[in-house]
Amino acid sequence: MNNIITPAVPQKLIDFLHFYPMFLIVGHKEPDGDCIGSSIAMSLFLQRLGKKTQMLSAGPFQRSEIRMYEPLFSAHVPESLIKNPEKTGVIIVDCSGIDRTGNIAEELTYFPSICIDHHATNTTNEASSLVYAEAPSTTFIIQTIIEKMTGSVTREEAEMLFFGLCTDTGFFRHLDERSGEVFAHTARLVQAGANPKYTFAAINGGKSFGSRILISRVLARMKPYYDGRLIVSYETYQDKQEIGIENRDSDMAYQLIQSIAGVKAICIVRQDTETHCSVGFRSLDTIDVSIIASSFGGGGHKQAAGLYIEGIAEQLIPKFVAAFAPQFQDVFTHVKI
Repeated sequence: MNNIITPAVPQKLIDFLHFYPMFLIVGHKEPDGDCIGSSIAMSLFLQRLGKKTQMLSAGPFQRSEIRMYEPLFSAHVPESLIKNPEKTGVIIVDCSGIDRTGNIAEELTYFPSICIDHHATNTTNEASSLVYAEAPSTTFIIQTIIEKMTGSVTREEAEMLFFGLCTDTGFFRHLDERSGEVFAHTARLVQAGANPKYTFAAINGGKSFGSRILISRVLARMKPYYDGRLIVSYETYQDKQEIGIENRDSDMAYQLIQSIAGVKAICIVRQDTETHCSVGFRSLDTIDVSIIASSFGGGGHKQAAGLYIEGIAEQLIPKFVAAFAPQFQDVFTHVKI
């Protein structure tokens, strides 16, 4: 595997950022820290260049560490911009395209757009976009763009870039020996004013009592497959009604399950409504969960992916388990689905 490098910034992307006086910045629905950090850092940078910006998000802002930023985002494109779209550009961050932005998508079709992303399932090949699947976060790419265009980041930009990087790397837990350039980027963020201690507390602190009850239920429902290499669990619709999705601490649940000896991949199915489920996949080492997610209409990275799908959890789980079979060929004959 190749080392993570600083990606080349296309001149057409730079030209795009210089050309428009107004920008709409939008990320994926159900945003996380990388999505929010990317949006805010890009907005701050463009304002530094004298541009006007409007950040957009379909929400919901479920994660406790990002709720404070919700007032900075609008759920709709201002009507005045839709009537005069020729002076406004759209920057799609941390997702593969407009279709991943949720119910805002239709409003964005009036405007020219570029994509800045690091998801392995992103197939964008436009010359003005920048997609680098090896990047640990979208903020890593945005830092590269800012440093290319202005030489350095401000303290405020550094804080948001560091926040996004820490979110997607599990505070560097998911990085390996190929990541020297990532730590070089990180050092520059800290030198600019990003505070690791504060960021760790912001991401990992302030969890509710209900979040721990929900984790206990997910752990109690774990079931191993493929000789324990795959662990599957679920949340019920009753869990959501009783505890609420705002009390989910998915990252901690994944971390606890990944600490089990022999576990290579995780699937957690959440019955969000009576008819639809959100599904999260995580993996270690060689298992590519983006392949699993994309086969059901989702997307993501090799080691973290997800999807939203119609169905009942108990009926969907056997399908997800079977989808892992090609990557667990050596134990396939022993699994009971």
